[in-house]
Amino acid sequence: MSLFVQKFGGTSVASVERIENIAARIIRSRNAGHDVVVVVSAMGDETDRLVSLANEVNYDGLDARRELDVLLSTGEQATIALLAMTLLKHGVKAESVLGWQASILTDSEHSKARILEIDETVLQAKISDGIVPVVAGFQGIDQKGHVTTLGRGGSDTTAVALAAVLKADECQIYTDVEGVFTTDPRVVEGARCLKQMTFEEMLELASLGSRVLHTRAVEFASKYQVPLRVLSSFEEKPGTLITKEDDSMEQPIISGIAFTRDEAKLTILGVKDVPGIASAILGPISDANIEVDMIVQNVAADMSTDFTFTVRRDDYDQAKQILENIAKNIDAREVSGDNKIAKLSLVGVGMRSHAGVASRMFKVLADESINIQMISTSEIKISVVLAEKYLELAARALHSAFELSEEVN
Repeated sequence: MSLFVQKFGGTSVASVERIENIAARIIRSRNAGHDVVVVVSAMGDETDRLVSLANEVNYDGLDARRELDVLLSTGEQATIALLAMTLLKHGVKAESVLGWQASILTDSEHSKARILEIDETVLQAKISDGIVPVVAGFQGIDQKGHVTTLGRGGSDTTAVALAAVLKADECQIYTDVEGVFTTDPRVVEGARCLKQMTFEEMLELASLGSRVLHTRAVEFASKYQVPLRVLSSFEEKPGTLITKEDDSMEQPIISGIAFTRDEAKLTILGVKDVPGIASAILGPISDANIEVDMIVQNVAADMSTDFTFTVRRDDYDQAKQILENIAKNIDAREVSGDNKIAKLSLVGVGMRSHAGVASRMFKVLADESINIQMISTSEIKISVVLAEKYLELAARALHSAFELSEEVN
């Protein structure tokens, strides 16, 4: 008998009515002959509500991360109880299981804990007894017995980790979309839901702005070779299967276009081109816990350099202030910035075996009179920075040029 781990996100369980729909879906899976382990998130905006309550306590200055984890873990506790009760009502043997009850052992980094190991004995016993375990996502327990939470994407990570240790046939992630699209369908009318893609492609898309799956969960799935399937909680559609690369299949050149508007660019001009200058510039930025993405350095004939990098838009003002202080210390000419930029990326394992993707991309953008400000490449990705006002035009033009609306035979 096959085993599926099915994970349902906050929108999927946002009300008792939706929990009823989820229960019906689980029952259909069991009637089709599958064992099922369920992982759920907190209902709708419940986690945000709990965070707001914590903020009302005004605990600034206190290290209350342990208590915040205890508080936030209650969101999933409510969901697992309600779903288990709903399944019992329909004659299905089900039990709610908290993270510690599922033996999900983590490190002690509260609010961003990482899973160390899972003892699958408890869940295996329940499955053998015909019980559907309904497991609280996003949480575990450390070696001192403290409740921990896994941070962003925690419930997805819980589901993939359980699928790995239980050797599940598939980890199914149910969301409010029908699968992974070639690009954002709200921007490009012809965006198509992909039938299949590789872990590598999904990792790139997740890190570049696609919000369907969290990067940590995809990394886990790739490491342990757990087939992932993204499906809609509200429609009966096959979704997108994310798995290892199959050499026997003809891969499309480009699988998807990802983009993010959450970008800003900073440049420090007229810097001396000497060893250690990059460290002198980026060190203080890193010390402020500001993440740097793309970096470009240009050396002029007079051996001075212009150093450009991108940060998240929310970090722009702080990063610019730090950079202006650095400029004074290293006798740079000036600092400039732009917080109205966006990053757009083409992703596809087919790039490995097809030349000319970059030149084709650049020609499409040139034909639309869109200027490229920065370029970054990897084996299966090409990213460009451009003015935010041209982002949607660029996405539509590239989607059309690479014929992403059409199925690959």
